[in-house]
Amino acid sequence: MQLIRVAAAQSNFVVGDLEGNLERALSAYTAAASAGVDLVVFPELTITGYPPEDLLLKNAFLKRSFECVEEFASRTTSAVAVIGFPESVGLLMNSAAVCAGGSIIGIYRKHLLPNYSVFDEQRYFAASIEDGPLFVVAGVRVGVTICEDAWSQSGPILSQTAGGAELILNLNASPYYAGRVAERETMLSTRAEEAGVPIVYANLVGGQDELVFDGASMIVNEHGVLLARAAQFSEELLVADLEVPTGADRRDIKRPDAEPLTEILVSTESIRTGSTATPSVHPLLSPTHEVFEALVLGTRDYVRKNGFSEVVIGLSGGIDSSIVAAIAVEALGADCVHGVLMPSRWSSPGSLIDAAALADALNIETRTIPIEAAHAAFESLLTESFIDRLPDLTEENLQARVRGTLLMALSNKFGWMVLTTGNKSEMATGYSTLYGDMAGGFAVIKDVEKMLVFELCRDLNTRSGREIIPADVIAKPPSAELRPDQKDEDSLPPYAVLDRVIEAYVERDLSLAEIEAEGFEREVIEQVIRLIDRSEYKRRQSPPGVRVTPKAFGKDRRLPITNRWQG
Repeated sequence: MQLIRVAAAQSNFVVGDLEGNLERALSAYTAAASAGVDLVVFPELTITGYPPEDLLLKNAFLKRSFECVEEFASRTTSAVAVIGFPESVGLLMNSAAVCAGGSIIGIYRKHLLPNYSVFDEQRYFAASIEDGPLFVVAGVRVGVTICEDAWSQSGPILSQTAGGAELILNLNASPYYAGRVAERETMLSTRAEEAGVPIVYANLVGGQDELVFDGASMIVNEHGVLLARAAQFSEELLVADLEVPTGADRRDIKRPDAEPLTEILVSTESIRTGSTATPSVHPLLSPTHEVFEALVLGTRDYVRKNGFSEVVIGLSGGIDSSIVAAIAVEALGADCVHGVLMPSRWSSPGSLIDAAALADALNIETRTIPIEAAHAAFESLLTESFIDRLPDLTEENLQARVRGTLLMALSNKFGWMVLTTGNKSEMATGYSTLYGDMAGGFAVIKDVEKMLVFELCRDLNTRSGREIIPADVIAKPPSAELRPDQKDEDSLPPYAVLDRVIEAYVERDLSLAEIEAEGFEREVIEQVIRLIDRSEYKRRQSPPGVRVTPKAFGKDRRLPITNRWQG
C-alpha cells in the first residue's frame, strides 16, 4: 500500500471568463498545496467553464484558453494539478493538462464524447484513442480520465488499469437532475471494483444557463466503497489521505491486448504535511430539499453571472409565485427581491391576503399596482374590433399581458430581472400566456411539475420550522383568477394525474398506447398529448429555467414546431 494525499477542487467556474477561471483555479491550487496534497484534480474544461458551446469555434478563444493553462502551470509547485481545457492540435480535443513544478508535464485527451441529452460534444471535439500516459505521483501510477470515459465498462479506466494504473482521476462536468448523485455513486463503485483501483471524481458546481452542476465530488476505494464525498451545491476542496494498493498489493487486471503504458515520473515520495486528512462522507440532502437547493443555485448563478443583482416577481397569492419568491430570497437575499401585487377585477381578497403574508414571512419589499384601469383601457381600445364577439380567452390573456408589461417596465427602470413563475405542468400543456406570465428573464420552476411544487412548499415550511408559505396557499385549489370562480382543473386533468402523464410522454417518450397500458384513461392521455404537442411554439419563446428532471424542455427535448406527428 502507498499513502497519497489527494484533493478534488469542486469549484464554480464561469463559461467564457478565462482570466477569472484561471484565478479561481489558482486559488484552489494554493489551498490544496497548503493542505499538503500530492495531487489535486479539477473539473472538466476548468479554464473555459462548461459547456462553452460555440465559443469552441472561435480561434481566439482557444488560443487564450491555452495561454491560461500555460500560466496556471507556470505557477504550480511540487503539488501536481490536473486541469481541464480545450486543446487545438489540428483537431479539437477535450483535454486535461497535468501540471507541476512550473510546467505542463503531460496531457490526457478524452475518449468518449457524449452526444445525448444536453450533451453535444461530437459537434466540437474529436475522440482520442490513446489510453496513456500514466503519471507517477508519490510513487503511485496515476491514470487520468474525463467524465464520460468513466461511464463505459470497456472504456479507458479498464485500459489504464490493465496498463499499470493504480489510481484513476476523473474530471467531470456532470449536470444535476433528481437522483443523479446515486447514479454516479453506483457507476463509480462499479468501475472501481471492476478495475481494482481507487477513483477520485471531481465534479463542477454552479449554474450555467439551464444546467446546474451539483458537485458531490467523490472518492471510492478499490473495492468500490465510498470513502469521501463533498457537499452538494457548494464549493469545496475535498482532501483525503488515500491508501492505494501498489505492487503485490494490487489486484491484477487481465486484458489480452493490454500493454504497459508510457509512464511519466513526477515524484516517488509523498509531500503530504500536517495531520492525517481523514476521508469524510458529506450526507446527502433529502430528495425534495435537493431539488430546492438546485433551484436556488441555478437562480443565484443565472442572475449574478449575467450581471444582475436584484429580481422582481409578480405575487398572485398562488403557490407557484410563492415558491419562486422563497427560492429567490434564499438565492439572493430578501433585500434583492421585489414583489408586485397586481390585482384584477377577478382577484379574490384571500389571494391578496396570502401574497401579503408571504411577503411578510420572507421580509421582502412589495408594491401594489391594480391592473383594472389598464385592462379596461385595452378592452375599450378593442371594442370596435371585437364587435359581435363574446368575451373569451382573449380578455383573460389581456390581464396576464398587462401584468407582464408592468413587470417588464419595472425591470427596465430599475435593472431588476423578472423571474417568471410557470411550472412544468403549465409549460407542458401551454397553460400560460405568451408575453404575459411567460414574460421575463428566468423561469425558475420551468422544470418542476405542479405536485412537486406542493412538496417543495411543505418541505420548506417543515425545514424552516415556521410557515413561510402560508397554509392557505398550499390548501386552496390552484387558479389563474382570470375569470370568476376559475380553477385550473376546469381546463386540465387533476395535477396528480396530469403530472404522471407528462412524465410518461415527455421524460420517458412513451406512446399513447404505452401510457394507456399503465392504467390511464385514453381520453385524458389524448387531451394531454394534444396540449403538449401544440404548445411547442410557446415553449420555444419561454425564458430558460433550471433543469431538475432527466428530461427538461429545451436542450433535452428538441422537437419541430411545424409537426403533424401525433402520439
